[in-house]
Amino acid sequence: MGQGIIMSTQTLNSIASKELYLQYDWYKNTFPPIVQQSSDEFFLPGIRFDLMGISKNINILMDKDSYFVTKIRIDKQYDMFFRSSEEAISLILDRTLGKSNKSFSLNKITDLEAKIITAFNDYMFKMISKYLNPPPQNELRRTNFDVIHLTFVIKDIEEQKFGKFIISLPAALLNPTDIVSKNQKFDNTTFKTSTLDVKIRIGSTKFSMYDLKNLDIEDIVIFDNSNTKSMTLIIDDYEKEIKLNPNLGLITPIDNNNGGVNMGANNLWDSIEVEMNAEFDAVKITLGDLKNIEDGMVVDLTSIYDNKVTLKVENKIIARGELVIINDRYGVKISEITTQQDNTSVAALDEFEVDDGHTEDEPILEVSEEEAPPADQQDEEFDYSDFELDDEDI
Repeated sequence: MGQGIIMSTQTLNSIASKELYLQYDWYKNTFPPIVQQSSDEFFLPGIRFDLMGISKNINILMDKDSYFVTKIRIDKQYDMFFRSSEEAISLILDRTLGKSNKSFSLNKITDLEAKIITAFNDYMFKMISKYLNPPPQNELRRTNFDVIHLTFVIKDIEEQKFGKFIISLPAALLNPTDIVSKNQKFDNTTFKTSTLDVKIRIGSTKFSMYDLKNLDIEDIVIFDNSNTKSMTLIIDDYEKEIKLNPNLGLITPIDNNNGGVNMGANNLWDSIEVEMNAEFDAVKITLGDLKNIEDGMVVDLTSIYDNKVTLKVENKIIARGELVIINDRYGVKISEITTQQDNTSVAALDEFEVDDGHTEDEPILEVSEEEAPPADQQDEEFDYSDFELDDEDI
């Protein structure tokens, strides 16, 4: 009844299935007990089968292994397959024939060894077939032949040896039931008002080293790669465009003598261009707004415009300032320079307003060097020496 063949697997891809997710309990409660009972009756107790995974059509758990395959015909339309990995067969043979001094090779399997594995698969087929639906009689040809792979870890309890055992069943002969919740489902709308710390990138622009080292307070940097109708939300490695209604209150009139630095570079070093990014300092956003962003809705994030904006080059802080709108682009009006040149501050603020909840009459707590955060927790300041060129490079 069974036919034994050897198959080497190829790299296979995974198919995620919401349907299998809902049906998992049915498969777990139906087939593992049958498989375990078959093993206990055929080999006597001592070999344990644990369900490892369920997949439809493609099984990534078959990758990088060779299998002994038994194909058993159910009828003209449907077959069932049993696949035993080389480790699983070695485990079974050691238990039934006694432990061999030679390591087992699937390519050198003997007729006796193949008959033992095939007989076991035949026995298991008879047990499992009782739980399959009768094959439909109205199908003339095999179409949409979907299969369900049940992957088991087979283990010798005494020897602590492991292998894989895979049963492939025709989906048309199964009648799984979906999980039905008996209790009230969790309402995740409860968390809509909860907040999450995120980064919001405003835009970027190319900036020459000469302009960078001459950046000064009250200068306005306009970000060419920005749009007043959108920004980018960043959570760890995840990025998502935010659709916004622009805050027209940020529009700043500008003339030809204001905004940015337009001095010319006079050497190769000064003409080097780097990419400058602008992003808000840590911003809190509600999970409700985050859901709206995911749904592509226009989000009102007016409150973020009051946050300070940080300018960065190579992930190093250059300056901070306030957001403005110049025509259809975002810009930043510099209020603090944090870069260093020749180990001295390029510019310092004598009067810099810090929105920390203190009034003008309240003293602002100063942190001594001993109390300062560790170096690895501080924002790294920009160092122009990172871009210096040796004479032979010029």
